[in-house]
Amino acid sequence: MENNTTKNHQDNRKRYSGKRSATSSEQSKSAVPAVPVKKAPVAKPKREPRRTPVRIIPLGGLNEIGKNMTVIECSNDMFIIDCGLAFPDTEMPGVDIVIPDFTYVEKNRDKLRGVVLTHGHEDHIGGLAYLLKKVNVPVYGTKLTLGLVEGKLKEHGLYGKANLNVVSHRKTVRMGCMAVEFIRVNHSIPDAVGMAVHTPAGIIVHTGDFKIDYSPINGEIIDLTRFGELGSKGVLALMADSTNAERPGYTQSERKVGESFEKLFTKAEGKRIIIATFSSNIHRIQQIVNCAEKYGRKVAVFGRSMINVISTAIELGYLDVPKGIIIDIDMMNRYDSSEIILITTGSQGEPMSALTRMAMNDHKKVNITPMDFIIISATPIPGNEKFVTKVVNELMKSGAEVVYEAMYEVHVSGHACQEELKLIQALTKPKFFIPVHGEYKHLKKHAALARELGMPKENVIIGEIGNVIETDGNKMKIVSQVPAGKVLVDGLGVGDVGSIVLRDRKHLAQDGLIIVVVGIEKASNTIVSGPDIISRGFVYVRESEELIDNARHLLASTLATCSIQDFREWNSIKTRLRDALSDYIYEKTKRSPMILPIIMEI
Repeated sequence: MENNTTKNHQDNRKRYSGKRSATSSEQSKSAVPAVPVKKAPVAKPKREPRRTPVRIIPLGGLNEIGKNMTVIECSNDMFIIDCGLAFPDTEMPGVDIVIPDFTYVEKNRDKLRGVVLTHGHEDHIGGLAYLLKKVNVPVYGTKLTLGLVEGKLKEHGLYGKANLNVVSHRKTVRMGCMAVEFIRVNHSIPDAVGMAVHTPAGIIVHTGDFKIDYSPINGEIIDLTRFGELGSKGVLALMADSTNAERPGYTQSERKVGESFEKLFTKAEGKRIIIATFSSNIHRIQQIVNCAEKYGRKVAVFGRSMINVISTAIELGYLDVPKGIIIDIDMMNRYDSSEIILITTGSQGEPMSALTRMAMNDHKKVNITPMDFIIISATPIPGNEKFVTKVVNELMKSGAEVVYEAMYEVHVSGHACQEELKLIQALTKPKFFIPVHGEYKHLKKHAALARELGMPKENVIIGEIGNVIETDGNKMKIVSQVPAGKVLVDGLGVGDVGSIVLRDRKHLAQDGLIIVVVGIEKASNTIVSGPDIISRGFVYVRESEELIDNARHLLASTLATCSIQDFREWNSIKTRLRDALSDYIYEKTKRSPMILPIIMEI
């Protein structure tokens, strides 16, 4: 029954379908023939072509101030942007300078095509001589930058051995499958450049240290046109200076300092003027020379680095000094104090600088008097505030009038503030952004500025030294890590001061040293002298006789309990002496000096 019903339903559907088809067919005879409609093909997402990967490897300059060094690598070619140094902090007693770790570069020396330099500051060229001792490759930089590099190479015995190549604004240098284009920027030293790195994956723009000065001393304005042209072509990634990323607005022009000098020179009439500034700030030195000529004064120069930089700048034509303005230090006595301007180092309160020695009355040629008008034309680098304050206090105690940055506009930064950083972002229109040159807080703030301008969060990379940042033109990410860190230079030793040595130095500095000397006759295993105690940096022995005597008795008792086996193993005796004395000293003084037992065989 069910089968018959189902069959009837099917027959009815066929008959109904047939009638409908017939009706439709009759209508279609009288209607215009239908044009078959083709479905539009579904658009497939366009796949961007994958290009040869490029790797950006910062070996310094991230999460720190100074020690700037970046490797750019593609296929079997790589080159380095800058090779600077940093100055030691309070956790590095005795260390002279800090340079990057060159392990990765040395391992890949066959790929290395050269070093390109953005400008001549120590934090960008100070480590170069140490690198060239390990790998001798071509170096490219502007005329003044290489002039300052030559001075460094002479100090290291490398003068004439390095392959130095002068480049200029808008020139391009091949680096294997890549090319580096130099772009003029403004900074606190002349001849500074940014770079456009043309790679198979796209254009990478590196600003170097920069600011935007529309009225620079030398008349050479930053080449914003070229940055804009690159942006219109398409910039893959922007690496930009982050030093002033926390400061709103614009950095003032260097000419502002010149205007302040004019007012202060008038105020200092009848007094000797002493100006401390960075030796590399040639624009500022030029303004001092201009004011000296206007007010009929002679200029004497103090400080080895200041003399070297000024000599190089005059020789290369970056400093215009009228004949007779600069005089030898030894000729100062021939002039009245009111006719003299001293330009000196020491704006950061460095202990051995000329200004610090003057403040401490330890300078052979200059004594500070109430007839001195002193201008500190610099801002203290973070960490140096205490040193600068100490120098200012000592100068004032001598009766001198002291002017520093907080009082008058006697210093402007060489780094871009927020609005200038935004302008570079807007001109270059990068796909990816990597903030560089700054501590973590600077990098973080700069990244936030980029996001304010519409940069996707995932396209901003805040890296660390040693990160391998890879891009194929479509994506950019951190893919691995290479050896990176700090190499400490102490005197002629490079890298021989490590964490253990620093730990011992800090231990000695904090609690001092106790040396225990014992004389033992090897044949009979008997003590023939001592134990004697020598204290250095712990307590003054003559004022702590009871403490030292008790310690000596304790050590004698400890030696008396040593077995014959202990006398055969002197390390065992040393350990027992150290442990016993350490516990006693800490109990009596709450100090933990370094204890060094010495056993002499007699």
